[in-house]
Amino acid sequence: MGARKIYEHGLDRTTANFTQLSPLSFLGRTAAVYPNHTSVIHCAKRFTWAETYARCRRLASALKNRGIGPGDTVAIMGSNTPEMYEAAFGVPMTGAAVNTLNVRMDAATIAFCLNNGEAKILITDTEFSATVKDALADLGRDITVIDIDDSEAGPNISHDRLGEKDYEALLDEGDPEFDWSLPDDEWQAISLNYTSGTTGDPKGVVYHHRGAYLNAVSNIVGWNMAHHPVYLWTLPMFHCNGWCFPWSIAAVAGTNVCLRNVSAANIFNAIADHQVSHFCGAPIVLNLVANAGGDERRDFDHPVNVMTAAAPPPATTLEAMQRQGFNVTHVYGLTETYGPAVICSWHDEWNDRPIEEQAELKSRQGVNYHMLQGLSVRDPETMDPVPLDGETMGEVMFRGNIVMKGYLKDSKATEESLAGGWFHSGDLGVAHADGYIELKDRSKDIIISGGENISSIEVESILYKHPAVLAAAVVAKPDDKWGETPCAFVELKEKADPVTEDEIIAFCRDNMAHFKAPKTIVFGPLPKTSTGKIQKFKLREKAKEI
Repeated sequence: MGARKIYEHGLDRTTANFTQLSPLSFLGRTAAVYPNHTSVIHCAKRFTWAETYARCRRLASALKNRGIGPGDTVAIMGSNTPEMYEAAFGVPMTGAAVNTLNVRMDAATIAFCLNNGEAKILITDTEFSATVKDALADLGRDITVIDIDDSEAGPNISHDRLGEKDYEALLDEGDPEFDWSLPDDEWQAISLNYTSGTTGDPKGVVYHHRGAYLNAVSNIVGWNMAHHPVYLWTLPMFHCNGWCFPWSIAAVAGTNVCLRNVSAANIFNAIADHQVSHFCGAPIVLNLVANAGGDERRDFDHPVNVMTAAAPPPATTLEAMQRQGFNVTHVYGLTETYGPAVICSWHDEWNDRPIEEQAELKSRQGVNYHMLQGLSVRDPETMDPVPLDGETMGEVMFRGNIVMKGYLKDSKATEESLAGGWFHSGDLGVAHADGYIELKDRSKDIIISGGENISSIEVESILYKHPAVLAAAVVAKPDDKWGETPCAFVELKEKADPVTEDEIIAFCRDNMAHFKAPKTIVFGPLPKTSTGKIQKFKLREKAKEI
């Protein structure tokens, strides 16, 4: 006998009881409820939520008048300025996808992204005119270019224009009362984000409205954000659409404090001047703050919440931040998961543990975000979950609404990454008895020395405990006898006492199994991406030459 369908007759989906999920809905609500609350601060510029909403609608209207609509791409190459924030709403209001470009890409990569994404319009900050000019020359087709000529950029920033007009003139073409609508399908693309492309052309990761909406809410719930936070943009807005925080801050009617140049002094000035309550960043940003000099610091007497991701922050950095009055939350994710998708949810009873132990707990990646359906550490061959023993390594995998639609124009890579009903991250980790996961390495970063696996993250965590070490990265160095040995690249603190290679190696051997200790130490600045991630692929090449 077939199942009765009593809940299907006369209970249809209509406009009265169903709306597509989209983070664009947050902006209209906040503009209506809190029209006069400050939305954006950029040096001398101030906007209210009513003004930001009107500017986003003018942008959408101007783009639509130029033929932009569903299925199109509008690219933007910008710093953390009001224009970047407005693009997160104004572009998708037309039905198009916004492609925020990494400002550190070279001209050839920019040209590739513009062509792969078939961008019809490029909005670009004049700071990057030299590189963008070369990219346009390589493009092989005409494209509409609009300049962002930031009045707050200062005299040291290029003001060379490439386009037909500037951003403000583009807004003048638009209607502040533009009657936009939500997408017909929440699966529709809202944005396009390119991976770093360290092993060939970057891949275009496609986000949909539903995922962006849900991860924006996850940010709020997971971080326990109340209404009206003051959020400092230390994280580049181009990175995973600012981890979905442009939409999160709109939902809770916060204030966005733009930060064009990230430095310890600028961060402390913003905290003191604007009562910043939240900011995000890679561990390198935490290092900047924790090791700031006396002339860079400003006093503040209110709580400051910090969300950090990328590689696991060293426990010593977390401890230093906590001692200085910053409450650090550790998250983890990838471009393919809309940014943060895993969070080290805190337990009140952990507050009673020594601060050093608290820092160790916080350095774990944690558990699934509220809107992530599945998080698991699995054997990539059998797809079986690993035991919850904190020792057995497997690949970290994700499942749910905040996993990307897929890679643009690359069905093979999409199928491989989503094989078996899970997104395969390429990250290796363990699962602890309490269900919290902990990263051990990228699969390509595991060092196999004499048949033994060595986690570069484990070695780095020891290096960070040395009082002279500011930053460290460990990669495999080819070795005739052992196959590979750990090679450490170390950046020292400015005012640190002199230290030798032998002393660093001895320190590691005193604090870990001898076979895991680095055999080679290279001193000097570490190459980093614009989001503060250390570029290990460059270090691996250097290690081959040593």
